[in-house]
Amino acid sequence: MRILIVEDEPRLQRNLVKALREEGYAVDAAGDGEDGLYKAEAFNYDAIILDVMLPRLDGWELLERLRKKKRTPVLMLTARDGHNDRVKGLDTGADDYLVKPFDLSELLARLRALIRRSTNQTSSKIEIRDVVLDTRARSALRGETPVVLTAREFAIIEYLAIHRGEVITRAEMYEHLFDENDDTLSNLLDVHIFSIRKKLGSEVIATRRGQGYCIE
Repeated sequence: MRILIVEDEPRLQRNLVKALREEGYAVDAAGDGEDGLYKAEAFNYDAIILDVMLPRLDGWELLERLRKKKRTPVLMLTARDGHNDRVKGLDTGADDYLVKPFDLSELLARLRALIRRSTNQTSSKIEIRDVVLDTRARSALRGETPVVLTAREFAIIEYLAIHRGEVITRAEMYEHLFDENDDTLSNLLDVHIFSIRKKLGSEVIATRRGQGYCIE
């Protein structure tokens, strides 16, 4: 899943980027509202973490403009915890609202819940043949045996599982699973797919030549 963080406080932005990448998310970041709006409109993110108090364009205005074009799930972060601010955020189009300072584990849980709702997933567990993915624990079982997947491998199999039955093109996978600093011309995706098949079974991911990959 690819996440956009729009946060102008450098240390918090760095910490969020680091934490989300460790969880297997592809992450882009913007330090002001104008750059955030440009990226939010230019790319198809799975969720956006949006600060309210931003230079050049505040979070309220960014969200209002974005909602004219896209329904990307948005989690707003703010130091303002007044009732009116919460109502304004939700009425403007935010999907969730978290007050600073916050606990990282709560932010991650809220982010997972946003993504589940946006993809119509009702459970944190996804079954594929004899494989069970736990999106909350970021873990996998094959039969009764735990399988160790890297964060990126889990992100790939999770994305394909959420879109089960659909053929996902390589371009879409790079857009949703790799951040803006990754080399999209490399064979990185092929290496990860090969490793996932080796760990979970060659039949778990099907290749559609000239089209992409899918879980049937």
